[in-house]
Amino acid sequence: MSNPVFDRIQSEISENAVVLYMKGTPVFPQCGFSARAVQILSHVGVPFKGVNVLEDGELREGIKSFTNWPTIPQLYVKGEFVGGCDILMEMFQNGELTALLDEKGVPHQAAA
Repeated sequence: MSNPVFDRIQSEISENAVVLYMKGTPVFPQCGFSARAVQILSHVGVPFKGVNVLEDGELREGIKSFTNWPTIPQLYVKGEFVGGCDILMEMFQNGELTALLDEKGVPHQAAA
């Protein structure tokens, strides 16, 4: 049976190299974890699509089921689930984030 929410998520992560499902928007994050994720992505200079899960209750619950991951934000790179804020932070600090972006062929500016 088709799940419209899963179809929407699959479409967004297929059509955009980097997608962040978050609370709020990249310009106005509405939780600290989402804000931190936006800061990290902005710092490495990678363009990304922010999807505000607060605007859609079905999406907010659906994204958790889609990945079997209980928290938001959730980061996808080239259709692959990367993780939430803590994982993103750790990957940023140890250089794995830029390595992943390079490996997936996603343009970014190297952090100074």
